Amino acid sequence: MRTLVSIACRVKSAAIVVGLLGVIAVIAVLLLHGTHRRSMSVPTPTPHFADFAGQRASPDARYVADWVADSRDNAGSEFIIVDKKEARIYVFDADARLRASAPVLLGSAPGDESVPGIGSRPLTMVRKEERTTPAGRFVAERGHNTRGEDVIWVDYDAAVSMHRLRATNPREHRLERLATPTVLDNRISYGCINVPADFYDAYVRPAFAPSRAIVYVLPEIKSVQEVFGAYDVASITP
Repeated sequence: MRTLVSIACRVKSAAIVVGLLGVIAVIAVLLLHGTHRRSMSVPTPTPHFADFAGQRASPDARYVADWVADSRDNAGSEFIIVDKKEARIYVFDADARLRASAPVLLGSAPGDESVPGIGSRPLTMVRKEERTTPAGRFVAERGHNTRGEDVIWVDYDAAVSMHRLRATNPREHRLERLATPTVLDNRISYGCINVPADFYDAYVRPAFAPSRAIVYVLPEIKSVQEVFGAYDVASITP
């Protein structure tokens, strides 16, 4: 009798094991099927690129503009790229479509940082090697300088603004510097970004009319990856 009971128990145990294995197999199939469905339903990201409207631009300018277009780092606002190496400004709409570009004048000294406390010094106390245009991402806004002129404050604490070119000193030949095809003679300011007056009025000032806008000043010593944390949109496989 005990033998029959023992056999029955073993049969029952085997049936339970078989049942459990069957349940595990079904769960595994369902999990695999669900994973497959999820992998099939996730769309492959499509990279987004800036539209330069056929205009020439340096590799760094395109790299950063594409990154802004793809990452939406501009947070839905219009944005400006200042390419220090090329001494050129690019104004984009909120969808990274180029509105226009123009040459600019920049700080006479090379460098990507502003000297601490330089914004509180009078111009006569700023040494030649300190006249840099800082690189970085700036949430810029409209304002006025000490002369009452409307400007775009790029870095208020460092007294770095974007403003209309002022040819107040004939010996500096600022208008002539803008007209030359070379870049080295575009380095003449104390750090501010000098923009042709008609370009400023037509494109720069309106970009800041509704609110603040983002200004990306490209570095000349550091890399754009180091300054902005930008990634290569062209390497994304759709």
